[in-house]
Amino acid sequence: MPFSLSHRIAVLTIALMMAGTTAAQAQTSQLHLGPRLSYQFDLEDWGVGAQFSVPIGPYLEFYPSFDIFLVDPGSASNINVDLKYRIRSQTAGWLYLGAGLNLARRGSDDNTDTDAGFNAFIGAESLRGRVHPFGEFRFTANNGSTGQISAGLNFTLGRD
Repeated sequence: MPFSLSHRIAVLTIALMMAGTTAAQAQTSQLHLGPRLSYQFDLEDWGVGAQFSVPIGPYLEFYPSFDIFLVDPGSASNINVDLKYRIRSQTAGWLYLGAGLNLARRGSDDNTDTDAGFNAFIGAESLRGRVHPFGEFRFTANNGSTGQISAGLNFTLGRD
């Protein structure tokens, strides 16, 4: 029984979608580590930090990160323990979103506050090569709420 034109198009479409997601799956099956530069809107200050990605499924990663903000006077830092999900799409495989827990510490000379909360984020990351530039927006709700933008690089660890 010969395939109709619509069946051929459907098979071709599925094959192309599977080929497109294979590159994303291959890159997200490895560990990644990298530096980041962040701007936190409530603090109105820049920070430096890092993130680490550990694959736990084809599109799901354990994604801890931290930021240390350059506030004056005092100090501020965030530690995030998140899950990152890469969108399953041939056209938007570079898009990800996630959520997790946040621990924020703010301090000055005699007063230091630590607040636990929740955060959610959306970002974009190139998956080509061994170095992946990324940018993300993060919303954090702990003792109040704030937004943060971050950009950086993820380096693929290990061999292909």
